[in-house]
Amino acid sequence: MIEVAAVFVSLAVVTVFMSAVLLVSAGAKSLRTPHITEQMTTLGVPQSMMTFLIGAQIAGAAGVIAGLWWGPVGIAAAIGLTLYFAGAAAFHLRVGDRQGALPAVVLTMTSIALIALRAATL
Repeated sequence: MIEVAAVFVSLAVVTVFMSAVLLVSAGAKSLRTPHITEQMTTLGVPQSMMTFLIGAQIAGAAGVIAGLWWGPVGIAAAIGLTLYFAGAAAFHLRVGDRQGALPAVVLTMTSIALIALRAATL
């Protein structure tokens, strides 16, 4: 019983971290800061996609938080985030931006950790 509790605490910590990162990133995209606008242009992401990306990040944050109470929702949200950040890493690597790809790779791995942690507590 203690092991499951420890895994759930780890899940909660990673969930809060991921949700905070997602909401900060969505906020920066919403403000259309020069750094974000320049980065999206470099990556070839059209400005018309910004609303979708913001929505995906907010939905991902809400999904992993809801997943603390309803496991399948958390797993589905974490799978979506894995795909989102793997795509982000691919976009960075496509233009030769290794430094920019690193955070996306770390967040891809964090999303995979969320899947594993939530599955371990079902």
